[in-house]
Amino acid sequence: MRFDDHRVVITAAGRDFGRTLAIRLADLGAEVFLSARSLAAAERVRDEIRARGHRQVHAHACDLTDPASIRDFASAVTQHTDRVDILINNGSRYLEGPDLQSASDADVVDTIASGATGTVLTVKSFLPLLLNSNKPDVVTMVSACGTAGHHRSDAHDAFYAAKSAQAGFTEILSKRLRPQGVRVISLYPPDFDNTDPLSEEWKSTPREAKDALTSQSLVECILFAVAQPRDCFIKSFHFEQV
Repeated sequence: MRFDDHRVVITAAGRDFGRTLAIRLADLGAEVFLSARSLAAAERVRDEIRARGHRQVHAHACDLTDPASIRDFASAVTQHTDRVDILINNGSRYLEGPDLQSASDADVVDTIASGATGTVLTVKSFLPLLLNSNKPDVVTMVSACGTAGHHRSDAHDAFYAAKSAQAGFTEILSKRLRPQGVRVISLYPPDFDNTDPLSEEWKSTPREAKDALTSQSLVECILFAVAQPRDCFIKSFHFEQV
């Protein structure tokens, strides 16, 4: 499926999976509004995409721990478009360390703020633009850490807390926004291999049953879900962990 008539907002797209999503959606024709905590990081990805011949890509700074920064991001997007068709909540700080005492108070606050508060406020800020679309989707990259009973990650307790908050938020959001036609789709991947979409390995990465989950498969899950007819509300994707 092509996404030529889609306007897509992606948070934390300056690197890793957010960058992957921005590149792949632009390749499929979408107009992409990407953000990163630093404007320079967002502009680097924007320039990579423009070098591939895609002009409809916009770079913005957005610190998901700062409510004013989130509002400014949404306001800047509003200057370019009157609607957003897909909002992808990709941003959330990862914090490693299975020992609760291993992280500073500032790291704990930053981790929970970016993943939990940042996701809530991003949806809140972009909801008016989503409601102007006839095909609005909210996609959130949660994590297996947001699944009840999960314990196989070495992520810090604060990261588990942030992801559990995202899971609770998207669960209720799905029910409350459905009457307005907004689909809320959540992904709960374990650790996965994020291959550079501009590398030769993108098409040759092993994707057998014995292999770890890949970013290629996660992208395909998102594209599959948002391409469904509007009566098909796929709430979540859960994955086996190797």
